[in-house]
Amino acid sequence: LFTDSSIWFSIRNTLIIGFISTLLTTVLGTAAALAIGKYAFRGKKLFENILYVPVILPEIIFGIALLALYVLIRFPLGMVSIIVAHITFSLSFVTLIVLARVNNFERNLEEASLDLGASRWQTFRLVILPNIAPGIISGALFAFTLSIDDFVVTFFTAGVGASTLPLKIYSL
Repeated sequence: LFTDSSIWFSIRNTLIIGFISTLLTTVLGTAAALAIGKYAFRGKKLFENILYVPVILPEIIFGIALLALYVLIRFPLGMVSIIVAHITFSLSFVTLIVLARVNNFERNLEEASLDLGASRWQTFRLVILPNIAPGIISGALFAFTLSIDDFVVTFFTAGVGASTLPLKIYSL
């Protein structure tokens, strides 16, 4: 096992995909959670309900739908298609986890910070971010775990030479 270069190649691919998709999903999911939690906008309830679709949808349907989309738009299958797929299905999980933390955030702390002369950036960096950080970290860990573990969506969206560890184990 330790001398098999194809296993190490698959582990490397899995970690690259996991780290990139986790980073992008965490940033996008946090931004979405802050937007949903802090602002009122038209269609907010619909958007919140759409967040639950990837959570309740079976992975095989999600994988086939992504493959059909990639074929339709002629998107080449490979590492990038896997990363986009992992971001797509992890985004809802991260957004919902961070949104739970944003909804429990006490708005009076933000208002007090602004009233005491802090800029919006300082308020975000020194008040909001530390309070929602546990949700962000939890969401990132969950996204990374989903990405490392995922087989079905990766199976449908991987191209030639984009083998991850779950795909490699399956092929053995």
